[in-house]
Amino acid sequence: MLNRLKNLKIVKQLNKTISPRLRWLMFANKNEDKTSADYISMISGVDELKSSSDERRLEAMVREQLKEEFPNIEKMKSYELLVDAVMHNLKKKQLQAMGDIDE
Repeated sequence: MLNRLKNLKIVKQLNKTISPRLRWLMFANKNEDKTSADYISMISGVDELKSSSDERRLEAMVREQLKEEFPNIEKMKSYELLVDAVMHNLKKKQLQAMGDIDE
């Protein structure tokens, strides 16, 4: 019975119009940090920002490349620090290319 109600046009239309308002009211009752992922998903209805997913994909590529070039490096204690350093350098070069920071 409930599955049939979900497919009705009027129910879909109500979900589209009421959903943003409902998300806002639910958030307004909470007083959270406005930079958190929960805040962004509550307000926008988007589970993850594109920039966050791009950064995670880049980090996965860095990890894959390090594993390929240096076998068994992921077992070393400094592996996470190395990944962080590479990510930091990539972000810094990207900002320099955009002109946001000085060299």
